[in-house]
Order: sequence, then C-alpha cells, then structure tokens
Amino acid sequence: MTLVFRRTGQRRYAVEVQRPGLPDLEMNPAPGYDPLMPHDMMHLVVEAQLGLTRAIFGQLASGGTAGTFHLSVNRDQSSREITRARKRVTARGKNLLNDGRDECEQSERATYICWQEWLARSSSREDRKQAQTMTQQAKAVRNVASATESRTLNQRKLDEICKHLDHLSAHWSTLKVGDSMAVAWPDLAIVGQPS
Repeated sequence: MTLVFRRTGQRRYAVEVQRPGLPDLEMNPAPGYDPLMPHDMMHLVVEAQLGLTRAIFGQLASGGTAGTFHLSVNRDQSSREITRARKRVTARGKNLLNDGRDECEQSERATYICWQEWLARSSSREDRKQAQTMTQQAKAVRNVASATESRTLNQRKLDEICKHLDHLSAHWSTLKVGDSMAVAWPDLAIVGQPS
C-alpha cells in the first residue's frame, strides 16, 4: 500500500491511499496539519514501528476505511459501479473498525507520546518548548497504557520512531502547496520523488 501525502493549502493536506487490488481512498482535508509532520504521517510511522495491524493503516491495508477515509471516485465509473464499490468498502470498513478499536486507541496514545518525545529532541527551541508543555499530558497518557504497551514503547523503539520521523519530516517540510510525497506501508520507504 502507498500513502500519498499532499499539501493542498497553506495549512492543509490530504492523504490518498493506493491499494493494489482494492479501491483507492482519500481523506481531504485531513486533520492535524503541521509544517513538520502531519498528524496522519505520525500515526503511519508509529503504527508501522509498533506492528499495529488493526489500527488506522492496518485497516486501510486490509480493505477498510478506518472510519475517516472515503472512496476515490473514478470518473470512468458509472454511478451504479461507484455506489456498489462504496457499499462494499463501507461494510468492510465497519467490521475492521470494530475489530481494531483497541489498537486505534493504542495508536492514539503512542502517537502523542512519540510526538512529545520527538519535539523534545528537536534542535529548535520552539519545538522543545512545545514538548515541555506536553510533558504532563504525555506522562498521563503513559499511565493509561497497559504494561505491555509501555514495554513495547521502550527507549530503543522511541529512538527508531524518532529517526523515521526525522527522515519523513525532512521531506515533508520542503513541500510547497500542490506538492506531494508517497510513503510505502509498512516499511515507511519514500516512494519516488516529491511531486
């Protein structure tokens, strides 16, 4: 599966999901724009690195919608074909969403913790200051996590996640409005050059 992150405005982005053998999806606009790392790209990294196969991106890879993505309409399809495809995708998405509820919650917790950790490691004083304001909330989020979650999100794993965030952020932060970058799931490789 390939995820295309596109800057659609000064503070807006969209995510396109290209799935071999399955209908393409999109979320436009996508929530949580950030000039360093869009919220959904951060989830992508965290879920891939933690092996979460039933959270957002695992659901997408399995044919679901994760509750927030919508069918990309192909202008060559008839309205009847579009309606049938939409019904299939929606039904599959509901089942996967129910099955993945716990992993989605884990992804939200881990993403917040990783975001705070990543900002705390930044060379930017502003980013470190933002991380400081997030410290108490990150501790509270960690306290809600299960013992297994906490063990999984250890220092070594945080280091790996932050390394991937640095790499993807270096590409994302250079994109201009209209440009995009494609990232493969689950290996997080940047596919092709930004366009």
